[in-house]
Amino acid sequence: MAKVYSPSDIEQKWYKQWENAGYFAPNGDNTAAHFSIAIPPPNVTGSLHMGHAFQDTIMDCLIRYHRMKGDNTLWQPGTDHAGIATQMLVERKVAAEEGKNKHDYGRDAFIDKIWDWKAESGGNISNQLRRLGASADWSRERFTMDDGLSEAVKEVFVRLYKEDLIYRGKRLVNWDPVLKTAISDLEVENKEERGHMYHVRYPFVDKDVDFGGGYMHIATTRPETILADGCLAVHPDDERYKEVIGKLVHVPMTDRVIPVVTDPYPDPEFGTGCVKITPAHDFNDYQVGQRQDIEIINLFHDDASMNDNAPERYRGMDRFDARKAIVADLKEHGYLEKIEDHTLVRPYGDRSGSVIEPYLTDQWYVRANVLAKPAIEAVENGDIRFVPKQYENMYFAWMRDIQDWCISRQLWWGHRIPAWYDESGAVYVGRDEAEVRREHQLDDAIVLRQDDDVLDTWFSSALWTFSTLGWPEQTPELKTFHPTSTLVTGFDIIFFWVARMIMLTLHFVKDEDETPQVPFKDVYVTGLIRDEHGAKMSKSKGNVLDPLDMIDGIDLESLVAKRTANMMNPKIAAQIEKNTRETFPEGIAPHGTDALRFTLAALASTGRDINWDMHRLEGYRNFCNKIWNAARFVLMKTEDYQHGSEVTYSAFDGWIEAQFDEAARKVNQAIDSYRFDIAAKAIYEFIWNEYCDWYLELTKPILNGDDPAQIAGTQRTLLSVLEKSLRLIHPFMPFISEEIWQTIKGKLVIDTPSIMIADYPQPENHSQQDAVIATEWVCAVLSGVRKIRSEMDIAPSKPIPVLVEHASVQDQQYLAEFSAMIKKLGKLEGFEVLEGEAPESAIALIGEMKLHIPLAGLIDKDAELARLDKAIAKLQQSIDRLNGQLSNEKFVNNAPAELVAKSQEQVTEQQNEMKELRAQQEKISRL
Repeated sequence: MAKVYSPSDIEQKWYKQWENAGYFAPNGDNTAAHFSIAIPPPNVTGSLHMGHAFQDTIMDCLIRYHRMKGDNTLWQPGTDHAGIATQMLVERKVAAEEGKNKHDYGRDAFIDKIWDWKAESGGNISNQLRRLGASADWSRERFTMDDGLSEAVKEVFVRLYKEDLIYRGKRLVNWDPVLKTAISDLEVENKEERGHMYHVRYPFVDKDVDFGGGYMHIATTRPETILADGCLAVHPDDERYKEVIGKLVHVPMTDRVIPVVTDPYPDPEFGTGCVKITPAHDFNDYQVGQRQDIEIINLFHDDASMNDNAPERYRGMDRFDARKAIVADLKEHGYLEKIEDHTLVRPYGDRSGSVIEPYLTDQWYVRANVLAKPAIEAVENGDIRFVPKQYENMYFAWMRDIQDWCISRQLWWGHRIPAWYDESGAVYVGRDEAEVRREHQLDDAIVLRQDDDVLDTWFSSALWTFSTLGWPEQTPELKTFHPTSTLVTGFDIIFFWVARMIMLTLHFVKDEDETPQVPFKDVYVTGLIRDEHGAKMSKSKGNVLDPLDMIDGIDLESLVAKRTANMMNPKIAAQIEKNTRETFPEGIAPHGTDALRFTLAALASTGRDINWDMHRLEGYRNFCNKIWNAARFVLMKTEDYQHGSEVTYSAFDGWIEAQFDEAARKVNQAIDSYRFDIAAKAIYEFIWNEYCDWYLELTKPILNGDDPAQIAGTQRTLLSVLEKSLRLIHPFMPFISEEIWQTIKGKLVIDTPSIMIADYPQPENHSQQDAVIATEWVCAVLSGVRKIRSEMDIAPSKPIPVLVEHASVQDQQYLAEFSAMIKKLGKLEGFEVLEGEAPESAIALIGEMKLHIPLAGLIDKDAELARLDKAIAKLQQSIDRLNGQLSNEKFVNNAPAELVAKSQEQVTEQQNEMKELRAQQEKISRL
């Protein structure tokens, strides 16, 4: 082994060997239990981010764990075609490089350009996942637009249509006027902004109405939509408006009149209690319009300019220009009462950055309420389990109030909807045009035109668990690995993906007895990775961390350039640069993949968001060093070890075997219950504290002794426990564990070619109670002595006497057996039984036994008191400063809650430290 641990020297080497050896593929043993995961397909345009790193680390831990347990294991990889994102990317590329747009190419030629891009650059994220150590079966990698998945998509669409579960209808959708397509709620970013509330008067048609000065008064943030109002609505219990229900009012700036109606939607406590209802331009208003059966008027073209339903003066205007013109006209004609500043939430398209419009248009829909019923029951009866369980409530809330699902998109890139129209507008659905003509007996002379729209990418991803395994063919893989075992995902796509997978899988995939299959047994829901202050990571804030930067390292200037790239606003760019230089003054050091993976696992408490902590990452990089150096020590101390030698085991060997058993039990239980944080903690504590800090130390006197059998027994235990520990950590730290394991397996005569396919350690229930008690006694004695050395600032090399008081029979036996070892490890003069009154001493308690360490002659009294005075003064300054902060009302009220809590915690810790220092000061003063 190299003297220094260098992740870059081992990671790529081992990954290539694993992949080339075919270790990522299922083992083919169909008699074994199966374990399978379908990767949530990242966008083909994407690159590795912290969310991917977090979730894929968890998935790889599960896959490696079950593979080592002997399960027939499949991690199914693949990518999503990402309709909007991919089309936009290629459109911009073509514009920048060729000065052309998609219409210059035409649909088929432009789609060919996208396939060319995909072939050249579409595998970027798959390669990045390899860097993370993801042991997916890349030989089975799928793409949502590949031939097999495209056939599955058509099959599902056609069957649902024939079952009347898909229909075409005119409904309100989220519309992106730049991309000119419907988008899903997930692609909408709601941003809080400063805007205006416009208070407008609607005059009564009947001049004799004695109410409000002859007007109804409403407030709106979108005055341009006034032109499409269908009614004014008030709550039926609002007594203020009883006398005007059913009255007619003029729509300002038009020749239209509309009624005042009652409806449960208006809130009497908000504004005037009267709201304008514009069904074509507001989702809530659309529902009111359906209940009230009022006229629906669409004011916009697909680019959000005013259409011919607007008065001529406004036609062709952009919506925001029209707003200014309409407000000016309302004011001129006396309809505008006032304008107030108002905080509002405005929806933006996450790809185009344009303000999203509710837009009335023809789209294809799935009747989701029919499919939802069995999907709800599957979770209610426990066929599918959410971890943590509270996410079931989020799932149920959405599913029990589910709306029909808009599945069409006005794009070119995607699965084109398998529907054809004749010249009269009649629609025919089939797997291809030939099938349509055959089923409907259409003559070749009848011209058919395929629907131009494509399907929402969530439609194809909803089939992911079974389409990737070959459905609709009944393939061996489908029979073996479906239902999949676990889905690892974020809470934000429970509605968009998880629920839809459950609905469509139950509908289409059946056991041989026609029992519907679920797509997965467990849904493990992760939290979000946030920055160190708890803020969501975003490029606009400049707080995004690239996992590869933490693996490979990046210098400060490159990090600044990366974070400020493409920032249009120079003020924001400057602030991002300032924050970056303050947070990472030396850039980011390389930490390696294993340290990153272990950090992510250690932070993965169930369902909670994670505040990223670079200090934890540094700490686990040190953990990797600790493991590496421990392995080098073991190899050095076992150079002459011969397998098969006569061995005698010490109590310490029995103790470390028992401690390993307990660690293995905790880790297995934790992984099985998705508590990766608990598993990581158990691994860390065993390897760092028990194996490295204690066992390696306790073996030194034996290894330097003259008993060959005991030396051989200790050597064997050193190797065997290290080997088991490497298997224990392998799912979390695959690279370092393989590298070290390969160097020691020969000494233990292990012929398995890779740790990846070795057995995962299980508790062996060693009966080592006597060894455990004896070793813990030795450790307690050494800890007591070392604590006194540290507290009293006694040099580690200075021999110290120990006086023993109240030793039990068992204590005396242990002293007789282990005193020589303890003297060597603790640098002691020896143990003497205390006779008479004890001198001024520092005392360590080991059960009932007292160990007295006389202080006279061990320390320089005056120097030690001076040191303590200095330490106490410094500590008091810190306590005073923290108490000053906490007594400052402005700090307590305005500082982040976690900062206030941390300050309070620091005060408590420092006050306890002060008590210990004063106690030492008093003890030394008496010398």
